[in-house]
Amino acid sequence: MNSEIFFKNMKVVILSGGTGSRLGHLTTKIPKPMVEIGNFPILWHIINIYASQGIREFVIALGYKSEIIKKFFHSKEIFEKNKKNKNILKCKSLKGKILKINLVETGLKTMTGGRLLRLKNYLKEGSFMLTYGDGLGNVNILKLLKFHKKNKKIVTITGVHPAARFGELDISRGVVKSFKEKPQVTKGWINGGFFVMDPKIFNYLKDDNTVLEGIPLEKLAFKKQLMAYLHKGFWHCMDTVRDKNSLEEIWRNKKNAPWKTW
Repeated sequence: MNSEIFFKNMKVVILSGGTGSRLGHLTTKIPKPMVEIGNFPILWHIINIYASQGIREFVIALGYKSEIIKKFFHSKEIFEKNKKNKNILKCKSLKGKILKINLVETGLKTMTGGRLLRLKNYLKEGSFMLTYGDGLGNVNILKLLKFHKKNKKIVTITGVHPAARFGELDISRGVVKSFKEKPQVTKGWINGGFFVMDPKIFNYLKDDNTVLEGIPLEKLAFKKQLMAYLHKGFWHCMDTVRDKNSLEEIWRNKKNAPWKTW
């Protein structure tokens, strides 16, 4: 099956509004998603992970220093600008495909669940994808989506095996039994982003202060509505300067970085 047909009407939300304070001086003038790996903002790397596999439409949830992200996209080769909304545009991916990039302000201090809630009106056409603006991986997006559709749960989360410590997943036969944010990892699988979600997720989001990785995912796990797609390949976040330098080294020293699929 042609992946572009399978991904028809699929949108990817990229959470790009945080301050990235743990990156220190790197984010005093630019937002975290604009920190570069190999002369490209990490946000552009993330977009192309999806675009190279057949997805064409993206919703970028903006917040901290959003004008920098807008400037980046408007400086690219633009094929068509929406006359009614200058923040909806089409641009060329690194693979030469036409992408629709929707830049949406979601508040300066809004939490992750709150940012997603603000995008509700953009995500009415069934399942959609969501990821963070700081994680790279060679995730097979088509297999991830098929896994989600097969299991028919509200949310699928991608579990990964990095050295970092994020939300720990307690998994049994693919079903997430519990979700705990930032404990010591005991079984090796953590939250790597690369979510697939159904619109029912909005029933679990209250307001701007809602942290997606808190009560919403905990409730979904309790109700057995949270699945884990286990990704055993490459995944690396850019949470600190050390992470940024590590990704730079991978990009520089390998002919093809593991996440580079374009």
